[in-house]
Amino acid sequence: MAAREPITEFDTHAVTNQPPPLEQYNAFVADTALREAVEREGGGWADQRLRDFGVQTGGAEMQELAAAANSHVPEFRPFDRFGQRIDEVVFHPAYHRLMEIAVAGELPSIAWTGNRSGSHIAHVALTYLFYQVEQGINCPLAMTYAAIPSLRRQPEVAAEWEPRLLSSDYDPRCIPAAEKRGAQIGMAMTEKQGGSDVRANTTRASRSGDDTYLLTGHKWFCSAPMCDAFLTLAQTEAGPTCFLVPRWRPDGSRNPFHIQRLKDKLGDRSNASSEIEYRDTWAQRIGEEGRGIRAIMDMVHHTRLECTTAPAALMRQATVQALHHARNRSAFGRKLVEHRLMRNVLADLAVESEAATALALRVARAFDDAHNGESGEAFARLAVAVSKYWLNKRVSAHVAEAMECLGGAGYVEESVMPRLYRQAPLNGIWEGSGNVICLDVLRTINREPEALERFMNEISLARGGDDRLDMAIGGLERVLQDPAGLEPNARRVVELMAVVLQGALLVQFAPEAVADTFCATRLGGDWGLAYGTLPADAPVDFLIDRSWSTEI
Repeated sequence: MAAREPITEFDTHAVTNQPPPLEQYNAFVADTALREAVEREGGGWADQRLRDFGVQTGGAEMQELAAAANSHVPEFRPFDRFGQRIDEVVFHPAYHRLMEIAVAGELPSIAWTGNRSGSHIAHVALTYLFYQVEQGINCPLAMTYAAIPSLRRQPEVAAEWEPRLLSSDYDPRCIPAAEKRGAQIGMAMTEKQGGSDVRANTTRASRSGDDTYLLTGHKWFCSAPMCDAFLTLAQTEAGPTCFLVPRWRPDGSRNPFHIQRLKDKLGDRSNASSEIEYRDTWAQRIGEEGRGIRAIMDMVHHTRLECTTAPAALMRQATVQALHHARNRSAFGRKLVEHRLMRNVLADLAVESEAATALALRVARAFDDAHNGESGEAFARLAVAVSKYWLNKRVSAHVAEAMECLGGAGYVEESVMPRLYRQAPLNGIWEGSGNVICLDVLRTINREPEALERFMNEISLARGGDDRLDMAIGGLERVLQDPAGLEPNARRVVELMAVVLQGALLVQFAPEAVADTFCATRLGGDWGLAYGTLPADAPVDFLIDRSWSTEI
C-alpha cells in the first residue's frame, strides 16, 4: 500500500464566537468597589500608585509570567555537581520576574514604610490586585510583610533585618543576607505530630550564646524554603520559644537547613513548600523564652490579613472572568450576558465579590488604627479571624460558579479558572483551618470583652438602615448571650458575625441596590442554595454594570 501524504492544511472552519483575551485593562480602575473602599478607609493617597499597578496586573506580561511560573514548578536540588549539600530550590525565571515586580511595587514593605495613615490599606489593595494574577508568589511576600511585628520584639535583630526586608530590591541569589540589599523571610512552625497544636512541637533548642541557640528537629511544613531567614518555634526549658533561623551563619558558612522534600500541592504551584530538618542549626531568640507562641502570633495575626485579602481577590478575578466571557460569547441568538438567568448568576457573583472586598478593606483599616496607636487592635484581632473564616468558606463555591459560566472553556488549563479553583481552598487552611479560627474567635470574645464590644459598636453604626440587618444584629446579640451554647455552634456564630458585618458595611457605604440585594438574600432569606437565585425583582442590570466597569 502506498504511503499516505500527510495532511498539511486544516482549512475546515474559521474560529468565531470566542471572547478576546482579557489582558489589557486596568484592574484597579475597573474595580469600582475597590476604588471606593480604598478612598473610604483612608488609602486615597495611594490612588495613583494603585492605578499604575492596576495597569501591570491587568496586562499581558504578568499573566504570561504567572502561567509560566505555574507550568514550570520549583525544582529541588539537594546537591551541587561536586556532591556538596546545598539544599536549594530552583525557580523558573518567570517566578523571579514576578517577585521583582512585587518587591519593587512595595507589596511587602509599604505598610511599614508609608509613614502615613492608610499604609495597611495600600498594602492590602496592592496585594488584592497582585493575587488576582498570581497566587503562589504571594506566600513569601506575605510572610516578609507579617514578620516585622514579631522581629520588633527583639530590637537588635529587627535593626539588622528590617532594612533588607523592607527594601524594594529583589535579589534571588542564595548568598549570606549580609551581602544583599533585599531579603525575604519565611515561617516554619508545623510538625508532623502536632499540626495546629504547636505546643506539641518536639524541636529542641540548646543555648549557644546570650541570645543564640542551636536547634534540632523536623518541620513538616516550611513554605518558601529559599527565603533568607525563617521564624520558627522550638522548645527550651521554659517552653515553646520563637527563633529567627537564617540560611547562613554569621561567619558566612551555610546554616544546617536541610530540605527533605518539596510538597506536591493542590494549588500554589509556583511556590515551593517543603519539609526541613534542623541539625544544630544556629538561631537567634525572638522575645522571651517560653513565650514563643505569643511572639510568633504577631506574625500569624498579620498573615491572617493576607488570608482575608486572598479570597476576596480570587472572587473578584473569578467575577471578572465570568463577566468578560458572558459579554463576548453568544448562545441561542444572544450574548450570554443578555440572557436573564445568566444575568441573575453574574449579579449574584458580583454582590458576593463586593461584600468580600468591603470586608477585607475594613479589616485593613483596623490594622492601620492599631499600628497608629488608635483603638483598633482589639477590633482587628476579632474581625480578621471572623473575616478569614467566612471569606474562605465562600470562595470555592464562588469560583466554581464563575467557572461554570465559561463552560468547558473554563475547565481547561489554558484558562486561568483551574488555577483559581485549585487556589481557593488554601487560605482556609493556612494560619488556622475553620475550627481553629472559630475557637480563636470564641477565645478572643471570652478573654477580651473590649474586642466584642468594639465589634458590636461597629455593626451598630448601621442600625436603622435596613430592617433585615437590624433583625440579624438582634439575633447575633441573643446568640452571644448564651456562653454555654457558643462552642458547639461556633461556626454558625462566626458566620453570623461575618455576614452582619458585611451587611453593615454595605448598608452604610454601598449603593442602595447592592445593600438591598445583599440584605434580602444573605440576611433576609430570599435566596436559594446556589448562586443565581436572586429574587426576580433584584436589580441585576445595575449590579452587573457596577461590577463591570467600562475600563474592562
